[in-house]
Amino acid sequence: MRFAPEQNSLAEAADHLAQALAGYRQVLVLSGAGLSTASGIGDYRDAQGVYKRPPPITISRFLGSHAARQRYWARSLFGWPAFNAAQPNAGHRALARLQEACQNRGEPGFAVITQNVDELHQSAGHADVLELHGSLKQVECLDCGLRAPREALQQRLLAANAQLTATRRELLPDGDAELDDADFAAVVVPGCERCGGVLKPTVVFFGDSVPRSLVEESFSRVDAADALLIVGSSVMIHSGFRFCRRAHERGIPQFAVNQGRTRADDWLHAKYLFGCEVLLPAVQERQVPSVVK
Repeated sequence: MRFAPEQNSLAEAADHLAQALAGYRQVLVLSGAGLSTASGIGDYRDAQGVYKRPPPITISRFLGSHAARQRYWARSLFGWPAFNAAQPNAGHRALARLQEACQNRGEPGFAVITQNVDELHQSAGHADVLELHGSLKQVECLDCGLRAPREALQQRLLAANAQLTATRRELLPDGDAELDDADFAAVVVPGCERCGGVLKPTVVFFGDSVPRSLVEESFSRVDAADALLIVGSSVMIHSGFRFCRRAHERGIPQFAVNQGRTRADDWLHAKYLFGCEVLLPAVQERQVPSVVK
């Protein structure tokens, strides 16, 4: 890495990143949970990239155990209102404005591959967002394929579990929440309204595979990019890291805005240890004219 962020001010970091990105017409953003923490949604890893709490539920546990689904939907029941109410923060808005500025110049820069499932990029006005892990805004029936809004299921969960009480602690990036004092065994889990089948949020759970079409589209976006900008992600899991590896193999410069270690550190041209909601607006404000390499 050719930039030591711990030795520089926010203004110096913003100048450096803005000037670096100005030299590329097609910047591809790979975003993770750290981008949404300023919107009140927690993350999973510490500054060293290590889990600071148990990882989220795996697909095998969700499918294999009714008790696991009771626990998941109870945590989701209490986490959903805050998750659904979360708003884009200054980092999301800055990326959207950077994309808008590129489009006004007739350039394709600042497309997004996001590992997040909160749709905050879109809420900020960002177009061309590829949701690698899906979205929590819908649920699907694993038996008949029916899809329905997550908010509609929330009302059914509330009606079926009016007796359930718990204290919500922290809101997590997959939309559920850590709870105190919840009786998971008493949770009623509604089935599909059409066939009674098992309902699942339209997201890729841990241990599941990203649809091949999304992976191929993501690789195509990497191949078309002049630079890769990692924001709020340690890229510790293969799902996101493979795109950093692809960029490295293609000789595509990589930059990261992340408050800690990333799995791609050895490949980065520079890393900036500032919050996304702090550094990205400062970069956007500079609005450096693009110079084609």
